[in-house]
Amino acid sequence: MIPHFRKLFNESFTEEKYQAFLNDLNAKHPGAIEFRVAETPVFVPDLFKDQMISACESIVDIITAPGFKEESRKAIPSGDYVPGRENHPHFIAFDFGVCLNEKNELEPQLIEMQGFPTLYGFQVYYPEVIQKHFIMTRDFTQYLSDYDRPTYLKDLKKILLGGGEVENTILLEIKPHEQKTRIDFYCTEDYFGIQPVCITELIAEGNQLFYFHPEKKEKIRIKRIYNRIIFDDLHAQKDSIGKHIDLRSEWDVEWIPHPNWFYRISKYTLPFITHPYVPETLFLNQVKKIPEDLENYVLKPLFSFAGQGVVIDIKPEDIRNISEPANWILQKKVKYAPVIQTPDDPAKVEIRIMYMWPEGAVRPKAAINLARLSKGKMIGVRYNQDKTWVGGSVAFFR
Repeated sequence: MIPHFRKLFNESFTEEKYQAFLNDLNAKHPGAIEFRVAETPVFVPDLFKDQMISACESIVDIITAPGFKEESRKAIPSGDYVPGRENHPHFIAFDFGVCLNEKNELEPQLIEMQGFPTLYGFQVYYPEVIQKHFIMTRDFTQYLSDYDRPTYLKDLKKILLGGGEVENTILLEIKPHEQKTRIDFYCTEDYFGIQPVCITELIAEGNQLFYFHPEKKEKIRIKRIYNRIIFDDLHAQKDSIGKHIDLRSEWDVEWIPHPNWFYRISKYTLPFITHPYVPETLFLNQVKKIPEDLENYVLKPLFSFAGQGVVIDIKPEDIRNISEPANWILQKKVKYAPVIQTPDDPAKVEIRIMYMWPEGAVRPKAAINLARLSKGKMIGVRYNQDKTWVGGSVAFFR
């Protein structure tokens, strides 16, 4: 996206360098990275970064406004409501497509957002390995706001541990050692000592939770849960994962973040936002007449993740066949720009701006990011089989 640096990177790139980089990246936790890591980072111009942050901040204004909690209560499915102190959303992720506007200029367009953590640990480690192997990237940073590595890790530790003992905090997931993103769990453990624990390993005594510490060889009380479980995923696997506690009971724990924020800050919030870099979005039950130009829209279920259920090429019957239109949105389709020059076809880009909200702060702030490159119809592994210069990446800022 910054032509000068794209040209320099591509000219200096060799397959040998890339393989050496991958070998180094995988050496920390061999076999833990199942997703494809792209050959290149994304070099982001200052103006484009500012445009993304402008959109994010306008949404933060909505999230922090009086009445948001009351209004967003409708976003939480009744069967998935979790009692307990919700506090504020410790983590928020905003996904932007790199798009072309009517003037043929690059601009960001918000695709989705989530009040849920993502690769907050891995995105510290991975860009450092890039900078080790590709010298020209060392003048860039993956951090945002006034963050650098020490201050970022300090705030992330403050959020996760809250000043308590590390043994009383766990990272909770479904079969964490089988997840494709498990490298992030291991990086989190490397930085802070937090153990990844499967939901099937939780021990309930009254309203308290415990786990068996693998090193201390004893049962330990859980006081804080770094939650990485998505309920859609849990429901889909409930019959195969074995006996486990019901997270929707009122447990005596601090949630980081509380599971309800996954729904409160989600596709549900999109129709309430008006911003140049947020595409027009409507709840399907509010659409009085099916648009004649359906090719310019995308249909999304509110309660799904990882792109499941999304209808890209909509037909009128797709809309008519939906039995619960209040649980769907109709979003103006954005035009991804194939902006990353590669040895063959150019790649499209999605950038995730990741916010953190430490205790005591008035509002969250942009902290770090990740990027994904694609040459397929959508962003994701299934759309990029047998392609190169695609996969997980990072946006670098000057």
